[in-house]
Amino acid sequence: MKSDKHKSDKEYKPPVDPHPQFNLAPPPEGPMRTIYNLLSGLVVFIFIPILVALFLTAFVIQSYQVDGESMETTLQNHDRLIVDKLPRTLARITGHQYVPKRGDIIIFNQTGLPDTIYQKQLIKRVVGLPGDRVVVKGGKVTIYNKANPKGFNPDKTTGYHIAASVTLIDTDVTLGPNEIFVFGDNRGNSEDSRHFGPVQLNNVVGQLVLRIAPLSNLEKF
Repeated sequence: MKSDKHKSDKEYKPPVDPHPQFNLAPPPEGPMRTIYNLLSGLVVFIFIPILVALFLTAFVIQSYQVDGESMETTLQNHDRLIVDKLPRTLARITGHQYVPKRGDIIIFNQTGLPDTIYQKQLIKRVVGLPGDRVVVKGGKVTIYNKANPKGFNPDKTTGYHIAASVTLIDTDVTLGPNEIFVFGDNRGNSEDSRHFGPVQLNNVVGQLVLRIAPLSNLEKF
């Protein structure tokens, strides 16, 4: 009697790959393998730094150039700046709102500006925080809140300096829990919250931390 095992071994055929087009070809050999390795290394060398740079720009730091005179004399037209985005990124990761401090200079996105239908990025100084009542009257700014029911002038107490001694355009607005009020330091030539209203916290991009050009005006903020 013959063994069935021998018969079954003899008749066995390996299964056919139903999708041969998806098989990965082995790396080439010889000189072609050297070229293959060089190209692979070149791709890694080029694309990984690009991906890292894109990540840093989107979530950590970014360079900006000032366009306009609204922040004079603190910032000048064409100054090159470094903006810190990390606090905003961490706040979003943890599910919190990023609230800048009073007196911080920030970059934010703004829509509804005159002569433009697109969103534009602006740079201004934070003067009013969520819950504040911001009043501009008689050429000066007064902030009212729970800690200061009688009001105070942030231009005199916060430590920053403005180019103009007076603030024009009377305003009286109470900020919501997700709103801030911003001014340009050049109050006589600044399109800010007096014109387009409070800024939503979700629109804040980051905080100015450094001016890197011109080198003669290198400054940390």
